[in-house]
Amino acid sequence: MSNWVANLLFLLQRFTWASAIDVLLVTVMFFAVLRWLRNTQAMALVRGLVALIILVVLLTSLINLPAFSWLLRAILPALILAIPVIFAPEIRQALERLGQAEMWFSRGQAAATASITPQVVEAVKRLARRRHGALILFQRAMPLQAYESTGVLLDAYVSPELLLQIFYPNTPLHDGAVIIAGNRIRAAACVLPLSSSGVLAHSPERPMGLRHRAALGVAEVTDAVVVVVSEETGTVSVAHEGRMTRRLSAERLQTVLQNFFPEGQQRRSFREMLWDFARRLMASTPDEDAPS
Repeated sequence: MSNWVANLLFLLQRFTWASAIDVLLVTVMFFAVLRWLRNTQAMALVRGLVALIILVVLLTSLINLPAFSWLLRAILPALILAIPVIFAPEIRQALERLGQAEMWFSRGQAAATASITPQVVEAVKRLARRRHGALILFQRAMPLQAYESTGVLLDAYVSPELLLQIFYPNTPLHDGAVIIAGNRIRAAACVLPLSSSGVLAHSPERPMGLRHRAALGVAEVTDAVVVVVSEETGTVSVAHEGRMTRRLSAERLQTVLQNFFPEGQQRRSFREMLWDFARRLMASTPDEDAPS
């Protein structure tokens, strides 16, 4: 026990602000990795590896096991090389999100999207009442052109009547997703990736269908906000960042969309903010020729 206290005091005496930054960076890295792996099949594997490591450390520290320790040292390099192979899908998704997201500030059209959320909520309310299945994506910082190209390009103004017509059963555009960017419908009948995390299969209710799997799948690889209406039950759900919130009323859906797209707070790019700052700085600079 005294050795532990002595080691702790030794570390505290040499703990500086650089050490604090070092620990903070490592903590942020582990948090980011765990957040990317959240609600994925790899999370169960991570929990198993952590439990195995804790068990091995306890065995080797409490009991003298030379042969077992030698075996661990021998297979450790192979385990390190196997990690990228085991977590290949999750690493690919994380790199895709990092590469697609705009750094610093986004050119997203939050204010334009906020202006059309009442029309979307009205359409969703009617679709839920009629039990017409629907899948609506709201674009945020990450572009969705890859999914737009799989459907029919529209570039039309958002209106409840148009959304009701698109998702009317047995029409050419009803089977697929609608993508909204700003205040316009970019495309309809778009094909989305299906989720493989198994989150919906472990729901207390019966497993959801392909429409919900598609909503959760695109929410896992992009930052889009996805609204889905169940064709069987008429329930409304919202998916974002690999998580799904179900059984939303029209009022709660409006609140959720307002939180994602606050009205009057359109985001600007980093270059635009720098230019605005430079103009303000020049405007505040006193004129050298002006009389004192």
